[in-house]
Amino acid sequence: MRDAENRRVPLGAAPDDAAVAERLQFTVGRGPCATAEDTGQPVFAVEEDLHRRWPVFASVLVDATPYRAVVALPLQLGMSGPAAIDLYFRRSQDVLGLDVFEAMAVGELVGSALSDAAVWSTWSAERGPEWMHGPTPQRRLAVWECVAKVAMELEIDPAVALVLLRARAYAEGVTADEVAADLLAGKRAARDLGP
Repeated sequence: MRDAENRRVPLGAAPDDAAVAERLQFTVGRGPCATAEDTGQPVFAVEEDLHRRWPVFASVLVDATPYRAVVALPLQLGMSGPAAIDLYFRRSQDVLGLDVFEAMAVGELVGSALSDAAVWSTWSAERGPEWMHGPTPQRRLAVWECVAKVAMELEIDPAVALVLLRARAYAEGVTADEVAADLLAGKRAARDLGP
């Protein structure tokens, strides 16, 4: 989903392999989840489709996780804007067994619950909703903090800083989240990302 600044932030992922898959998709910047969120349409991608439509994501997904297919369902969150939920499959043929209508109904229920929580929960504008304070969203918010820091230090646009961060992560075979954590911890400098 998107935060108040319109930045993509995951709410959570389970099991651990799904969390890795989400971080990889964010690192490469493209994939089924972003497509479902951007288009508002469900995305069904078996391994062949992943390699054809998102070759970089498919390569890292297959190398780092047991997943071979992804179904991404768009969520309509009302005031919070678009979001998506990913379902990962270990075997491409398992996508055929997915009841599309049930999956879409679950997606609508999740979207409705999140929308209701956004409308009816009491939270301050400074703190934001409680779900943004879990470990998964906090890890991504640290990436966005790092992007702002890199942009300021290198005097570049934040979009360019994100590209540099992602490129460094991809080149090193790690996630953008890991590179950002190192930068924020002082283990590496913004200039190391270099244009």
